[in-house]
Amino acid sequence: MSGFIKKSALILCGLVLSIAAIGYLIPQEDKEAAVPVVAERVLIPGGQSVGVKMDVRGVLIVGLEEIEGKDGNIVNPGLLSGLQIGDMIMKINDKDVYRADEVQSMVNEIKDTVTLKVKRNDEILNVDINPVQAGEDGLYKLGIWVKDKTAGIGTLTYYDPVNSTFGALGHGIVDPQTSCILSVETGLLLESQVQEVQEGKSGEPGEIRGIFYHTNEPLGSLEKNSGFGVFGTAYHPIENTLYSKPIAVGSQEQVQLGKAYILSTLSNNEIKRFEVEIEKIEKQKKPSDKSMVIKVTDEELLEECGGIVQGMSGSPIIQNNRLIGAVTHVFVNDPQRGYGIFVEWMLQESNFVEN
Repeated sequence: MSGFIKKSALILCGLVLSIAAIGYLIPQEDKEAAVPVVAERVLIPGGQSVGVKMDVRGVLIVGLEEIEGKDGNIVNPGLLSGLQIGDMIMKINDKDVYRADEVQSMVNEIKDTVTLKVKRNDEILNVDINPVQAGEDGLYKLGIWVKDKTAGIGTLTYYDPVNSTFGALGHGIVDPQTSCILSVETGLLLESQVQEVQEGKSGEPGEIRGIFYHTNEPLGSLEKNSGFGVFGTAYHPIENTLYSKPIAVGSQEQVQLGKAYILSTLSNNEIKRFEVEIEKIEKQKKPSDKSMVIKVTDEELLEECGGIVQGMSGSPIIQNNRLIGAVTHVFVNDPQRGYGIFVEWMLQESNFVEN
């Protein structure tokens, strides 16, 4: 339930955030011996609307096009060479590629067959491609559309005051055209300000619309984008007006059917607590971003936006004063309901947790 655009200063729509942690060994003194016990991990819940700005590692192919050459022939060199939408170009003739505009300039310097080092899913390929000199402008082209940046609005899941790490979204940032998880080269977590909330209806998910602000003072660096959230390190402590102290993390065994709360930011850029009902729990041995089904029962949230909307992904789920998970997806045909992920999967996925 994330929407991304290429420019970070304009109005941006839905996304979300999440991260986590693990227990510490604390010596508990006894008259006879010191017995180590494992303390519960504690985190400060999120709920803030945040912006994510990310530079992609390599250059992502998001489209293939036909080129009319100077000779009048129409050809698609990218398709002929076997390139596919979703491929990530890492190198051209053994030279690293970082930005989309570099592809065009490098190809026009070479003006001949080039070898692309491409990442396709988990496979690395070397692809030879013959560029075509276009008749309209004389430039040598590969017949591909590429991008190197993405940005959007989401919700912070948690902040760890011990190691200054954060997590958000509860699901990965994907390219909307290819559905591929984007690899992070560099990225920032930014403050965002909610400008408008579009109500969700059956068949039409709503969304939070906002803008980035204080872009010269980012909240932290984005270091990992995975299928279960985005993770990074905060530059300064991130506070929550509802929780001055951290709360314990809840395991999936501690999650119960029944009443819980989510934290989100809508009007007035204020974190609020909204009541939900956990209707279904999936006992999972492997990570999934669909660990539980929640239903919004809070009248204020239903009146303001109809339930769960894009941009609320990553909203922390709290039950019995424990952080148990994060909102991930809305049901398209029923905006009152959506999926949540167990926070333990986010913690396991982050690089800050021992397995």
